[in-house]
Amino acid sequence: MTKSDVNKIIDWLKEFFNNHKVLGAVVGMSGGKDSLITAKLLTCAIGKDNVVGVIMPNGKMTDMEDAVKSCDLLGIRHYCVDINNTYNTILENTKSVLEKEKKDISTVTTFNTPPRIRMATLYAIAGSLGYVVANTSNLSEAMVGYTTKWGDNVGDISPIANFTKTEVCQIGLLLGLEKNLVLKAPSDGLTGKSDEDSMGITYDELDNFIRTGKKCANYERITALHNKSKHKRSGVYKYIPNLKNHFKD
Repeated sequence: MTKSDVNKIIDWLKEFFNNHKVLGAVVGMSGGKDSLITAKLLTCAIGKDNVVGVIMPNGKMTDMEDAVKSCDLLGIRHYCVDINNTYNTILENTKSVLEKEKKDISTVTTFNTPPRIRMATLYAIAGSLGYVVANTSNLSEAMVGYTTKWGDNVGDISPIANFTKTEVCQIGLLLGLEKNLVLKAPSDGLTGKSDEDSMGITYDELDNFIRTGKKCANYERITALHNKSKHKRSGVYKYIPNLKNHFKD
């Protein structure tokens, strides 16, 4: 990853906004590196006045301080929308249905509902402003399905979707962003665990596998996660063609 590569991303973004005559972009700011770097690329392409950051805690937010700091560093206007009331209402209504079905609400539901509420919030704001929603997912997460379908894996434009987590960090450093924000351990902000702990693999081995195809100690784990999450990638991401050759049929 070089400065020239970063400039190509920015030029591509400029072309997108010019061709589609879009006024600006809305970004969900989580306090993590992906949202910070996505927002920074957008400010470089269309100016900070045309980027809006939206911080969406579900009551409490572990990375709230970093989310606000990220917006302040970029100089973008930002707003806080607490989704907790909406989240509780949806869960209460869901439980009332499940009681009739004699079922308990699952952790899958409790984990995936907040990202979907956040995405609905982003689209509500973007639609009224005449902006687009910027997706902040990267290639590493998408390859193993570490995203929420119809939540953080959708958007109108995806500046870092074709880059691994390692490459995203390199982009952030080349953009001159603070190292402590770019290199902080990524986490989902829900389970209290890091992404790597939750996935059971490291980004280093996953990213190396994505780019070289060389099997690693966790190859079977990567393959299982990839195959299980195929439905999440349908119609959302475009992969480098030879990536499919890394996996068994």
